[in-house]
Amino acid sequence: MMRRRMSRPISIGDVTVGGGAPVVVQSMAKTDTRNARATIDQIRQLEQCGCQLVRVAIPDGEAAEANPIIKRGVTIPLIADIHFDYRLALLALKGGVDGLRLNPGNIADHEQIREVVLAAKEREIPIRIGVNAGSLPPPENQEQTIVERMVSAALAQIKLFESLNFELIKVSLKAFDVPDTIAANRALAERMPYPIHLGITEAGTPRGGAIRSAVGIGILLHEGIGDTIRVSLTGDPTEEVSAGYEILKSLDLSQRGPTLISCPSCGRAEVDIIGLANAVEERLVKLEKTIKVAVMGCVVNGPGEVRDADVGIACGKGKGVIFRKGEKVRTVKETDFLKALMAEVEREV
Repeated sequence: MMRRRMSRPISIGDVTVGGGAPVVVQSMAKTDTRNARATIDQIRQLEQCGCQLVRVAIPDGEAAEANPIIKRGVTIPLIADIHFDYRLALLALKGGVDGLRLNPGNIADHEQIREVVLAAKEREIPIRIGVNAGSLPPPENQEQTIVERMVSAALAQIKLFESLNFELIKVSLKAFDVPDTIAANRALAERMPYPIHLGITEAGTPRGGAIRSAVGIGILLHEGIGDTIRVSLTGDPTEEVSAGYEILKSLDLSQRGPTLISCPSCGRAEVDIIGLANAVEERLVKLEKTIKVAVMGCVVNGPGEVRDADVGIACGKGKGVIFRKGEKVRTVKETDFLKALMAEVEREV
């Protein structure tokens, strides 16, 4: 069993991050924050698929003024994403956000940062020090690598926060380059006690971005590093949440929602196993209960995998066997595969 790095816990709204708490899955609204109605609608969709924290961009004062409206319309903690203008962070705090994200690469004035930190301290609102490889502060020397610059930027900001007796800190070091992200987070994890948010920034579209994110985030989580994650994808934010939970489930770090086991299909399959698996996945996506469902298409691994699942089907030519908790339930004809399997899933749920 993997041993997780024990970080100092913080509370973002009613969600605990760090300190051995379960890894938190978060996302970011992709609407124009100034459109409160559209933003609320999207965040509610994220809530329904299990998102635990949500971040919104605050590009100007109008977006900051929309924050209280958005906050009243959603149930999960709201984090304001601030760049360039520290005054937007102050407005967001006054508007009741549950957390802030500051980028040390574009808000560098210590007096401005001090004002934000003291306002957050007064309200007991955590701040994420969000370092991105694409927006780093100037290097301390020209020989520093990207990884060294990322770690240095985070540690400098932490030192400033601590000098103000502020320790409600979460830190992220993100890059598009997976090895750089891994190396930076490994180095930082050894040098500070605060929770770490993981992600691969600008990861790409759902197909490629989910893989890139799974590699980077998965390696670090397996090493015990990471208290919260976001899979950053160019697409519907609910896909980020689904991908996040799949990463956690693959490492036995989350038990939320269904797990689908399905064979890839090959020349031994005598039914459309790909079509069946896709149809089952579409129906499972809305379930919250932890359940393992198997869709198998031949005799090589099918019976064994199906018996290990909560519910499953081992398919053969023209007929298949439904299993539940390792026991055969019944044999069904091919036209009833989907209906019969989902009926057993419903009984289990």
